[in-house]
Amino acid sequence: MKLSKNLIFTLIALIVVAALYRVIPGRPFGFAPQIAMAIFAGAIIKDKKVAFALPLVSMFISDALYQILYVSGFSIIPGFYEGQITNYILFVLLTTVGFWVNKFNVITIIVASIAAPTIYFLLSNFLVWLSGTGGYQHPQTFNGLMMTMADGIPFYKNSIWGTLFFSAVLFGGYYLFFSRSLKTKQA
Repeated sequence: MKLSKNLIFTLIALIVVAALYRVIPGRPFGFAPQIAMAIFAGAIIKDKKVAFALPLVSMFISDALYQILYVSGFSIIPGFYEGQITNYILFVLLTTVGFWVNKFNVITIIVASIAAPTIYFLLSNFLVWLSGTGGYQHPQTFNGLMMTMADGIPFYKNSIWGTLFFSAVLFGGYYLFFSRSLKTKQA
């Protein structure tokens, strides 16, 4: 996919809308578009730097907005915290899941949309448990790991549903736009 002016504008709009959506008060935690964006970017955008940047920039903007709300006393969620770089590294990994989406069919997209949040859930909870920071600071035993994983299940469920929903929106919108533009060119 060539980066035309229209595409650049669309990607910037996508980044901003996704970042704003992530900080909406009352949104179920985990139900956010960034994992779907990572898959979509990895699958669609040929320029790998841009593919990696898309979800990362959106995450950074929403984290900055969270921080502003936190400092202003409007949110209990800080935007920037110790160990946060891990989330950004994990999102780089999630973008590579999109590289494996070679066929744009429903099954492949559903598999990627379940695999990516599962990878994120397992790795992020393992790393939280391993570091002994954040969450409930469970003991570094197998039982402590299982308690940490159990703490993340509500976020995981919402992450699966959010990724499936936003993947349908992103890939579906992409398909509708390009199938319509191909029909227009053929007519």
